Amino acid sequence: MASRADNIASTLSFANFSKATELKNRIWFTIGALIVFRFLSFVPLPGINPLALQDLTGQARGGILDMFNTFTGGSLERMSLIALGVMPYITASIVVQLAASLHPTLGALKKEGASGRQKLNQYTRYGTVFLCAIQGWFLAAGLESFAASSGLQAVVDPGYMFRAGAVISLVGGTMFLLWLGEQITSRGIGNGVSLIIMAGIVAQFPTFATNIFEQGRGGQLNAGILVGFLLMIVGLILVICFMERAQRRLLIQYPKRASARGMMQADRSHLPLKLNTAGVIPPIFASSLLLLPLTITQFAGNSIDTNSGGGAILQQVLQYLGHGQPLYLLLYGIGIIFFCFFYTAVVFNPEETADNLKKNGGFIPGIRPGKRTAEYLDYVLTRITVIGAIYLTIVCILPEYVIAELSIPIFLGGTSLLIVVNVTVDTISQIQSHLLAHQYGDLIKKAKLKGRMR
Repeated sequence: MASRADNIASTLSFANFSKATELKNRIWFTIGALIVFRFLSFVPLPGINPLALQDLTGQARGGILDMFNTFTGGSLERMSLIALGVMPYITASIVVQLAASLHPTLGALKKEGASGRQKLNQYTRYGTVFLCAIQGWFLAAGLESFAASSGLQAVVDPGYMFRAGAVISLVGGTMFLLWLGEQITSRGIGNGVSLIIMAGIVAQFPTFATNIFEQGRGGQLNAGILVGFLLMIVGLILVICFMERAQRRLLIQYPKRASARGMMQADRSHLPLKLNTAGVIPPIFASSLLLLPLTITQFAGNSIDTNSGGGAILQQVLQYLGHGQPLYLLLYGIGIIFFCFFYTAVVFNPEETADNLKKNGGFIPGIRPGKRTAEYLDYVLTRITVIGAIYLTIVCILPEYVIAELSIPIFLGGTSLLIVVNVTVDTISQIQSHLLAHQYGDLIKKAKLKGRMR
């Protein structure tokens, strides 16, 4: 029999949205914060020539900068104050998570509760500032060298003053985005940092659509192929929605407990294990490693002698590692599978979960608590990670292959679709939770009024 909460959730509709004043205020605040983020993406760094920079970025296509540019909503190609986006924060948080899993001191902080998480968040912010300073310095230096080798004056006054000003501006822009994301999380709706990344990706969709339809109108892309490509994107979105919400539920049994009123019934619950525990981390890491040599070569510019033996070998390797090439797709798939298992092993500890179940008196029916439970959890997690790794590999490689074969001038990979779909589903779930809480509040008010009338 369905519970009262299930009945309310089944009859939940957005018709009550107009009555939820707090939810509307949260949504408006989130929209306003994202508008501020988009405005900042058009504010250039001091000392940048925008016209020369536009010609310069056209020559640096295909590297890791294209992927980061997609995540920042075009801020990187415009060299704005938020050119680095929140990617340094994402990298720092991943490093802190890995360190907390491997280092005993940080692992103890993780178990301390709210105070320990606050310290780890502080370490993450320190790491973000450090990474922003390093990346900002190399970005400014690489921009100077690339502009000098290309003969374009993208930097008005090159030198250490320009680099120092760029580093200060980029660090300030990234930290402001982090503050803005925290405000969205606390006063808006959804996860602030995730929404900022999604807004940057969605902001590139009109450009992608314009490029595709321009090719279709010019006859470079067949109408049937265009429709097939769009249907493939829709199909991938449906597959992502299904697989990201797929879980393997393990039944957890709790023994009967005595109380003042007598013996209570045994409790049952479920331990949900997601098929894709690693999220979008594996494709980001794998693509970053593969595109790193191409990016270094682009920033090196004309300093590499292609007539020499080393330069010729490097050019050959870069040709094989191009988008859509068999070697690139093979290494990309291997990298995704490796990072799926690696990151899943980092974020989920079967022994710790088994110990927590044993301390609380819970057990899996048919499995002895303790070591046997940990082995069973590791066995189940390994099997579902295989399915999740295959799913991630197909979703990420298929768009890369189709885009390369059809020569579509867009950089829309499976990683972008994963981020957009996941953040959208999570935000809609939070909106439904707020509406459900509002509906509960109305029921409580009606119950109180009926009680007073009686």
